[in-house]
Amino acid sequence: MSTFAASHLSPSYPDRAAWGTAPKLRAWQQEAFDLYFRREPRDFLTVATPGAGKTTYALRIASELLANGVIRAVTVVTPTEHLKRQWADAAGRVGIAIDPEFKNSQGATSRDYTGVAVTYAQVAMHPALHRARTENRKTLVIFDEIHHAGDAKSWGDGVREAFEPATRRLQLTGTPFRSDDNPIPFVAYEEDAEGFKRSVADYSYGYGPALDDNVVRPVIFLAYSGEMKWRTRAGDEIAATLGTPLTKDQLSQAWRAALDPKGDWIRQVMQAADRRLTEVRRGVPDAGGLVIATDHETARAYARHLRSITGEGATVVLSDDPGASKKIKAFAASEDRWLVAVRMVSEGVDIPRLCVGVYATSTSTPLFFAQAVGRFVRARKRGETASVFLPSVPTLMGLANEMEVERDHVLNKRPPEDGLDDSLLEQANRKQDNPDVLGDELPFETMETSATFDRVLFDGGEFGTGAEIGSAEEEDFIGLPGLLEPDQVAQLLRKRQSDQQAARRKQQVEEPRQELAPHEQIAELRRELNGLVGAWNHRTGQPHGVIHSELRRACGGPPIAQATVEQIQERIATIRRWATQRR
Repeated sequence: MSTFAASHLSPSYPDRAAWGTAPKLRAWQQEAFDLYFRREPRDFLTVATPGAGKTTYALRIASELLANGVIRAVTVVTPTEHLKRQWADAAGRVGIAIDPEFKNSQGATSRDYTGVAVTYAQVAMHPALHRARTENRKTLVIFDEIHHAGDAKSWGDGVREAFEPATRRLQLTGTPFRSDDNPIPFVAYEEDAEGFKRSVADYSYGYGPALDDNVVRPVIFLAYSGEMKWRTRAGDEIAATLGTPLTKDQLSQAWRAALDPKGDWIRQVMQAADRRLTEVRRGVPDAGGLVIATDHETARAYARHLRSITGEGATVVLSDDPGASKKIKAFAASEDRWLVAVRMVSEGVDIPRLCVGVYATSTSTPLFFAQAVGRFVRARKRGETASVFLPSVPTLMGLANEMEVERDHVLNKRPPEDGLDDSLLEQANRKQDNPDVLGDELPFETMETSATFDRVLFDGGEFGTGAEIGSAEEEDFIGLPGLLEPDQVAQLLRKRQSDQQAARRKQQVEEPRQELAPHEQIAELRRELNGLVGAWNHRTGQPHGVIHSELRRACGGPPIAQATVEQIQERIATIRRWATQRR
């Protein structure tokens, strides 16, 4: 078995390698590869950001082990059926024949194959069968997104029983963290200073280093707020502004109203995203867009909106569609504009031309968010950027600002205060027929929704001062060039925000607005400041009172209740300045 093909496989197979990487392994892949063979371990956990090239790295190791006679068979375990075929395609490219159609009922596969690709659920259904296969031949087991082995006790138990006798086990993940206490099989845990057990990776390569190496794209998040109005089951009509401090129930319903295809908010945001896609295509001609929907009915409605916006049909991929894999593969090879999917493409699916996304789901766990955004970060050439549109929801704003944070899986930690649980991820790859919302579902009827541009989040900073849909201010950010270096993105965002602020100050001088009564002006400024403090709270975790105290120390003056118009304005300017600076 020659390893030549594997060593020359594009790091971002099946498409072009990222700028500066072909034909050799990327630096991180070579470093991790060398570390693996220095240690010759039975178990090895590699954590690498989505889009970094884990498949190429794993197949290079498999080729070397086969060539050296350390193993005679390969088993790949994946979260979804589609990924089985994707792995088989990549393995075939380097001369490793993998059967992606293997069924438990078969018991064995053709001798033409070096191994099989199976799902975690498939293993859990018949672990004894897979154990027997593993015992019969010296086997390397590659676990794709190993954290899924903790999705259910039966999955974890099945994986342990089936692959305990494996000669080698290579665990791969882009996101090892979970919110539950289900231990991940074959992953080592060490006790930290607080007494919690924390997962330990043998090699890690995060989004920040990958961005520095031009392996992944920088991600620009465009957040949209807006006015929502709905009617409850009791007949009460409620209005709220997305992006302002709301109770948990108000947020849940306002968010749901925003995503309702019967309202204008989602249509206006998709129009903005399509304008962004047109701009990106000036530099990346085949760039595509992805709308991540919550359920089947909504996905189809979004596709109808996209047809009316673009004049072209959108590819719709549903989790129970037997032709889903073929549709994804066809879209990846085409130059079609839009794909609409029900969460099943949250991880692993390889469509490198995806550059623009609309996060139109209420699923908001860190794990799902990271995997969803991971669909857009795979770089093919230097300067490509990714743009993700999302509602101005504090949870999402915090996750967007923490893109570069690396997490481990921690056992026995305190449950999150908001009650969010990554067990929702298991549902993400299954059929979804009903909408899911944060908190208890509170029946209501969407009456009116409208979107306004809120801000841009990039590299830990926040830019923009809010603007109407279709305004010149919004277009400043929608029209950012699609080919920019990360430092150029930050520089351009700062300049555009500065220009907008200068233009607004000039307009206020030339066209003073109708004078408000003093108490009205102070009340309006307090609302603005409190909204900014709420956003900073979700970004930093600092209590509101602490933030107000820091602003008071920085600007001087009395408590907010006694502050003058000028003092409140100074605090608003200060916290906005904090938001534009990198943490």
